Amino acid sequence: MSQGKRKLFGTDGVRGLANRHPITAGMALRLGRAIGYRLRAVHRRPKVLIGKDTRLSGYMIETALASGLVSVGADVHLCGPLPTPGIAFLTAGMRCDAGVVISASHNPYEDNGIKLFARDGYKLPDDEELALEQVLESEELTQFRPTGTDIGRAWRIDDAAGRYSVFAKSAFPKASTLEGYKVVVDCAHGAGYRVAPEVFHELGAEVIPLGVKPDGTNINAGVGALHPEVAAEAVRAHGAHVGVALDGDADRCILIDEEGRVVDGDQVLALLGRRLIAKGELAGDTVVATVMSNLGLDRALREVGGRVVRVAVGDRYVVERMRADGLDLGGEQSGHVIWREHATTGDGLVTALAVLGVMIEQGASLGELAGCMTRFPQVLENVAVSRKPPLDELDEVQTVIAAVAAELGADGRVLVRYSGTQNLARVMVEGPEQGHIDAAAGRIADALRAAIGG
Repeated sequence: MSQGKRKLFGTDGVRGLANRHPITAGMALRLGRAIGYRLRAVHRRPKVLIGKDTRLSGYMIETALASGLVSVGADVHLCGPLPTPGIAFLTAGMRCDAGVVISASHNPYEDNGIKLFARDGYKLPDDEELALEQVLESEELTQFRPTGTDIGRAWRIDDAAGRYSVFAKSAFPKASTLEGYKVVVDCAHGAGYRVAPEVFHELGAEVIPLGVKPDGTNINAGVGALHPEVAAEAVRAHGAHVGVALDGDADRCILIDEEGRVVDGDQVLALLGRRLIAKGELAGDTVVATVMSNLGLDRALREVGGRVVRVAVGDRYVVERMRADGLDLGGEQSGHVIWREHATTGDGLVTALAVLGVMIEQGASLGELAGCMTRFPQVLENVAVSRKPPLDELDEVQTVIAAVAAELGADGRVLVRYSGTQNLARVMVEGPEQGHIDAAAGRIADALRAAIGG
């Protein structure tokens, strides 16, 4: 395994303000060259798939990445706007040697990012990303300049959305239909704006589409998984059975029940996990979640003989633990849900269809199913920071954290961490009484602002 610490890649690829380091055309070109060069060590003519969301800067990054790849002899397949899980699926299905997604997920349109999938459709592990960083500035890459027929080619894939649509529908029971169901689908003006409404319509649902008019600048703007209240209002207004709110790259979703109540990723993990345990189909009767997941998830699974194991925040770490332990189901409170029987990464469409399948199978509403989990009161507070020193070096902050943890005892949790993609510290406090945890989170946030506030 490569040694050292990554500087370019974060918890979900490279991300930042588009046209500023590191999300520049020049960096994208060099990264494309590094990807292709690394792949040529194994494949004489590597094949790389590139997809993106609907951000204006996607054109710039896509062109630069493709140029870098073909300049070192890799062939490129361009599929345009498509959900991140669609790129993961097509990478493996088309026997590509790597997949590249150009997206900043839930971030505003001014940002963009680059994340990579290996040929098996799983995200690259940390050590592979580190190896790419080390190649980026190497003399050997600078000197590698194939000529003539050794230069690569690029093609557009016209049927990428159709291929992914067929794949996503495999998560829904073949003998079932959505006829008679009314579904609100909020695509956040993002990568799922075409394929998501089509999938639900083809399965028989009456679809109320929202966020399906991307203009390059409106991705995630007041709609989608970041703003589930929009889908909730539409569910109530149209008398829909369920609402599906996707994020910009459609790798996660927040669901809305028939009463317009938000159903988050923890509740989805609880209802899917309990159903799979009842059917004897959940490996180890175990769900993988992150340190941010609510304690109510543990209780809901424990009631049926299941358990939760926790990992660091980031769906990639959830997947790594699932693969290492041979587990089937995992995810994040934010709506990333990975069901490895169907997908290698978080997939908002697969998640929604899996839940709808359980609704039909059990003849229950989403509200009834989500009621299997009672949330512990939880507060999340973001604190803008000017720098990110190790938290254990901030003595005054640690003193406040220790005091809050002692007050909560076994009935609560405290978690303070830095965002992997933004200049923020995230404070999470969980406990039995809302007013107490609100005040506790405020004390920790104030200590952080005093120490490193931005």
